[in-house]
Amino acid sequence: MILIGEKINGSIPSCGRAIAQRDEGWIRRLARIQEDAQADYLDCCASVKDGELETLRWLTGIVQDETDTPLCLDSPDPRVCVGAMEFCRKPGIVNSASLEPGKTEVIFPAVAGTSWSCIVLLSGEQGIPRTAADRLENFRRLMDRAAKAGVDAGRLYVDPLVESLAVNPESLTVFAETCRGIRQLCPQVHITSGLSNISFGLPMRRTLNLAFAVLAMEAGMDSAIADPTNPELMGAIFAAQALLGQDEYCMEYIGAWREGRFGPTGGKKG
Repeated sequence: MILIGEKINGSIPSCGRAIAQRDEGWIRRLARIQEDAQADYLDCCASVKDGELETLRWLTGIVQDETDTPLCLDSPDPRVCVGAMEFCRKPGIVNSASLEPGKTEVIFPAVAGTSWSCIVLLSGEQGIPRTAADRLENFRRLMDRAAKAGVDAGRLYVDPLVESLAVNPESLTVFAETCRGIRQLCPQVHITSGLSNISFGLPMRRTLNLAFAVLAMEAGMDSAIADPTNPELMGAIFAAQALLGQDEYCMEYIGAWREGRFGPTGGKKG
């Protein structure tokens, strides 16, 4: 499982305050604990109304001074994402492109011919499609655009889009069906999601997030924007990998437990 650490995001109230106050120590701590938890990438999202690119310059500078983990540049504005690529010392992920006007036209040419990867959302001109069939049609269109721009499928992280279960009772069903369709059409791509979206507005969110992670992995998801410091989540992920035959002789599961990445003592070996 490829983990994109979710904690450095201005939409999270505590992180948003740290960004607004330019609290360098807070940001360094968030970067450090996620790298120590072995996140593969660190999400960097300023989530500010004004001066987003300059805020990302400050944010990415601090994170890269503290850790060596590559970044996932996160903004709804594709021009900000592309502009922030210049601040990065090594290739990472751009989040994100979609069929919304102006997205792929800006992002795909910027990552083509580089080692950067890109998250692509299966939303369309009219928003999030209701059915798996419509999402898969958007997937085909996005793959066609990526190929024409020279972006290799293996560098794409496809987000089939998960809605809150409180809003759409078929959220997981549609997500899983879309995942399976993507795997049939193009096995080379990665499939990712924001795990916590499934539980928005509901009680005991951690429980729903854990269940969703396991079921989504069974459907073909191999990446997630999530909290790598959550021992319950990490335990569920390593267990799911073993159960799905993705961990020969459970060696990764055993190794992660020995390292204290999950367990009954809250991530400490016990």
